Amino acid sequence: MAEYASNAPSKETFKIIGEAMNRIIKKDSTIQITNSRKLVDVRNRIIDGNDSISDDIVWGIVIKHLPLLMIEVEALINSSNCSREI
Repeated sequence: MAEYASNAPSKETFKIIGEAMNRIIKKDSTIQITNSRKLVDVRNRIIDGNDSISDDIVWGIVIKHLPLLMIEVEALINSSNCSREI
């Protein structure tokens, strides 16, 4: 259980990421980010109650999905897509 010691900050981070994805989806649906809708859904579940998302799910997302998100966001920043105001 020690590996989950920083889980609360991870959940807070998902709130921020999910809100950012929500705004991007609403502002410009042509911007493609893998699992963007799922990130918003995770944010909503966390906001509705932290206990509805298990530590295993949070940890799995951190390990399996955030590296791809980072790559995609960096690519957006470096592309002309980022020149549009979001």
